[in-house]
Amino acid sequence: MKRLIYMFLTLVLFSSCSEFLEVDPQLQVDESKAITNAASAATALNGLYNRLGSNNYYGSNFPALSYLSGGDIQWTGSQSAPQEVVLHKLTADNSYVGSAWAAIYQTILSANYIIQAVPAVNDALFTEAQRNQILGEAYFVRALSYFDLARGWGGVPIILSPTREASENLNVPKSSVNDTYTQVLKDLELSEGLLSETTVRQKATKKTVWALRARYHLYRGEWVQAETYASKIINDTRNYSLLKPYSAFFASNAVGTAESVFELSYTISSTNNHSNWWLPPALGGRREWSPGNTLVTLLNSPVTGGGRKDLLGQTAAPGNLWYGKLYYRTPTGTDPAYLIRTAELYLIRSEARAQQDNLTGALADLNAVRDRAGLVPFTSADKDDVLNAIGQERRLEFAFETDRWFNLVRTGKAGEVLSITDPRKYVFPIPTSEIVANNAIVQNEGY
Repeated sequence: MKRLIYMFLTLVLFSSCSEFLEVDPQLQVDESKAITNAASAATALNGLYNRLGSNNYYGSNFPALSYLSGGDIQWTGSQSAPQEVVLHKLTADNSYVGSAWAAIYQTILSANYIIQAVPAVNDALFTEAQRNQILGEAYFVRALSYFDLARGWGGVPIILSPTREASENLNVPKSSVNDTYTQVLKDLELSEGLLSETTVRQKATKKTVWALRARYHLYRGEWVQAETYASKIINDTRNYSLLKPYSAFFASNAVGTAESVFELSYTISSTNNHSNWWLPPALGGRREWSPGNTLVTLLNSPVTGGGRKDLLGQTAAPGNLWYGKLYYRTPTGTDPAYLIRTAELYLIRSEARAQQDNLTGALADLNAVRDRAGLVPFTSADKDDVLNAIGQERRLEFAFETDRWFNLVRTGKAGEVLSITDPRKYVFPIPTSEIVANNAIVQNEGY
């Protein structure tokens, strides 16, 4: 039975990658129809970004785990799975958790296939620069995927080769969380060595790697490295800046602005699901994720929210319901997914500097973000006050992005802020389907 379940999951994985990977009924990769030249390698890479942006990954579901876990977003629908996320009463059968886990591993397996196949491609039209670019982007996406697994689930099975048959990559045990993060850094270092120092906001470049490295080192408490890599982006003022007003990076159908380090693009034929969940029915959505009362008050306040009030909309009377309007475009689902913004690099560097007792530098970066939001400078000579202020800015700056829950866990504040009494709930459960299929994996404690 376990083998049959695993074969089914593998079949689903490969059949949904059909734009660049053909599989016969025995789950064998038909190499003649896979990555064989420069064109098919480029197609495979496009498929990899489609994986990253799928609705079960950054297209809506993985960010939803952060939205709904972080305490500021309410669930207004009737389904039990998202309500479990809001209440921190997750089970291993939760569909939000299971679909996000599966989507991230599907992304990893797609990256693995590119990483293995591309070096062997023999095509006179496939230049070394093109080969390195594709490999570098695949390593970056795999690094991001394992980073998301580590911050969501802790230690996870590390799979570094493609799965062509059901017998491959079976029964891989969980690695420790440290080993999982170590794999993230290995992939980032490989990616950094392969990619060019260009500015492309919708795909990985060396600069995108630097930005993710800044976030990685922040999560690892490596303050010097976090500051160093954040500075690489902040100091590139020709390409990256904090736009004024706050809404300039998303309003009026803006895409790919200087605020964006890495965003995922969507089109009419390839949409995401964010606006469906955020917008009210009158605007084509379902409004099943909505900002809570405290967040609405903070965003609307000129003292705390400033220009970030533009993240909010309100329906007409008699309902007068608040909703999030970061994702608002028509046709529905063509909004970008924002993965890394310039503001995050300022707040990463601010925290890294504060942790190194450079409060002057920390305040300069914090107040750059506050100034862009139209707020007065924050002043304090107390390190804890500065760190708390940075946390508050992150809360409001990225209110509808994939940050709040993971930042609370990272900083050790999830229990205090969200009244979670069991610290084992700081990670998500491993899905039941994975436990059944993988004899070697052990469920996270507390589930």
